[in-house]
Amino acid sequence: MARTPTGTNERGPGRGGRGGEGGENRGRGRGREREGGEGGRERGRGGEGGGRDRDDEFVDKLVHINRVAKVVKGGRRFAFAALVLVGDTKGRVGYGSGKAREVPEAIRKATDAAKRNMIRIPLREGRTLHHDLYGRFGAGKVILRAAPAGTGIIAGGPMRAVFETMGIQDIVAKSVGSNNPHNMVKATFAALQTMTSPRAVAAKRGKKVGDIVGRRGDEAAPAKEA
Repeated sequence: MARTPTGTNERGPGRGGRGGEGGENRGRGRGREREGGEGGRERGRGGEGGGRDRDDEFVDKLVHINRVAKVVKGGRRFAFAALVLVGDTKGRVGYGSGKAREVPEAIRKATDAAKRNMIRIPLREGRTLHHDLYGRFGAGKVILRAAPAGTGIIAGGPMRAVFETMGIQDIVAKSVGSNNPHNMVKATFAALQTMTSPRAVAAKRGKKVGDIVGRRGDEAAPAKEA
């Protein structure tokens, strides 16, 4: 029986080569499994982010999502920036932005930021504004007007999302500046933060709410008679 010279065994190098490649492939496979697991968890979070939360306390809306790129030595690294609105439909609302390599993670970050930055806006009869408002942020300019019952939400784009999450039912809004979603949302919040309610005015003046509202009605009555 002929002996194979030492080091010329075909199975040895081949098996070792296959083993090396197999080890690398297994390593890559594990990396893909880990990435897939993280992606699955992120997709799960993203699914929870749409609509109502588990406790049905907050409503969130995805206003805008943008793909951004960072130029590095090896090329470009892409990420996603999300703008999300969160509200309880009872006068509380907030906005937040988040950026991540994956869309669900960016939405989750933006939602968490919006919940941390929520503000409470007083509403008249729980459906509309107490008075007309004007807001500005950068090049974004918005005009908000109170409306009678049955008007609905006459607004478009990001402004409608703000009013729906806040719980306003009747309002007329117009954007006369930039149509950038970030500027429009921030200008809307700047306008809402300037609104004052009769209760707040009465507390500052040391009077009752009925005195202020009644006085406003008494002043309007002679004008109608004239």
